[in-house]
Amino acid sequence: MSQPSEPRHGIVVHPPREGVARIVLDDPERRNALSVDVRDALSGALDSFSGDDAVKVVVVTGAGSTFCSGFDLREFDRAASDPAFETTLWQSSDRFHRACLEFPLPLVAAVNGPAVAGGFDLAVMCDIRIAADTARFSHPEIAFGDVVYGPLHDAIGGARARELCLTGRPVDAAEALRFGLVSSVVPLGELGAEVARATDWIVRAPRDVLMRTKAKAIRRAAVVGATLDL
Repeated sequence: MSQPSEPRHGIVVHPPREGVARIVLDDPERRNALSVDVRDALSGALDSFSGDDAVKVVVVTGAGSTFCSGFDLREFDRAASDPAFETTLWQSSDRFHRACLEFPLPLVAAVNGPAVAGGFDLAVMCDIRIAADTARFSHPEIAFGDVVYGPLHDAIGGARARELCLTGRPVDAAEALRFGLVSSVVPLGELGAEVARATDWIVRAPRDVLMRTKAKAIRRAAVVGATLDL
């Protein structure tokens, strides 16, 4: 079995095994927040996997009880008084969204718990979302800032995406399943097996076919622009 890398900037990268690679957000004490360092590490891992012929699909999940709590709000406080860091923050954000949205192979989110704000976006930017019954989704940041809208619109349609982005109300796993945000919901202890069932189907296809199909999905989504335009 391939051994995971040492934790780096809040993620653990598992090299491919039978075509399946994994990225684990690994800072449970901070609910797997997406700091600049974490976003850059995740973007770099995706860039590396995109050029690895042994990879057919990448699974993204969180350590502990949270999938991802979104961007690190402390960094926005720092950016307010540090123009150089503000530039770094938004460049990191733009790279992160582009790395996810343009990743040329299937991305699967194993949503093990709350996916909030930018964590909701991370799940939505994956091609397939499989949820534990402990998952929930929300955009609380509507109360103080911009919400990423486009990828959610592409995933579940305009009417539902507008409601969730404009209200910020939380959606539990059962409701997410009803309107197609997730493809399945299982007890937390069965999440790994359910994800494995999905990836077993994916890896039957040749890598080049997966890449051509994913390219069609990216073209169809037609998501363009920087973070604040999404």
